[in-house]
Amino acid sequence: MSHQSSSNRRDFLKSATLAGAAVTILPSWAKGYSPLIADPIGYTQQALPYAYTALEPIIDAMTMEIHYTKHAAAYTKNLTDAVTAEKVDVKQVSLEGLLSKISGFSAKMRNNAGGHYNHELFWKSMKAPVASNAPSGKLAAAIQKDFNSFDAFKTQFTDAGKNRFGSGWAWLVLTNDKKLVVSSTPNQDNPLMDVADVKGYPVLGLDVWEHAYYLKYQNRRPDYINAWWNVVNWDFVAQRVEGLL
Repeated sequence: MSHQSSSNRRDFLKSATLAGAAVTILPSWAKGYSPLIADPIGYTQQALPYAYTALEPIIDAMTMEIHYTKHAAAYTKNLTDAVTAEKVDVKQVSLEGLLSKISGFSAKMRNNAGGHYNHELFWKSMKAPVASNAPSGKLAAAIQKDFNSFDAFKTQFTDAGKNRFGSGWAWLVLTNDKKLVVSSTPNQDNPLMDVADVKGYPVLGLDVWEHAYYLKYQNRRPDYINAWWNVVNWDFVAQRVEGLL
């Protein structure tokens, strides 16, 4: 690490405090997850990486369009309003760093920072349907090690999504001790948050809010989850943990 890099990081820690509160916003590198540096999620909504029709028949075009342009866009707008009102310098504070200290912010910040982050990750974690879709390489080996088999992991993850009461997310999480675990969070919470029951780096997330599936699957959340496995972008998921496994 260069002297200049070390100096910049020290300067960041000195300056990255929330105005009006004794809450230090740790930069993403301080959490020990190197992918947060290489693949950060910013505060703005990025273009959808495929057409609204790309995930059919698993996820229909109308659901994709409404989900992206209405629900996700609203989280981004409300996040922008929240960081302005709560005087967060987005040039100094990463979104991951903000989430790691979310208990020091308002409910509006928590709901919308989480909602924006979760959806930006969600879009990239999917691609056009592929038969017999499964991970390979180091990621597959890590799943085998920590869950005994890919099928066992799928069952545990599916159950986390099916059994999440009300709205929320199911997650594959890399913990501080580099173990892959499954968890779920309510509403728009995620494992980066200091309020999460299971904390760590979100490797893969599944949206189980009704707006993600209701037009096609109605109240059949298990059918939506079972179909969703066909659109998981395992190449992207593997990239998120590159160098960590």
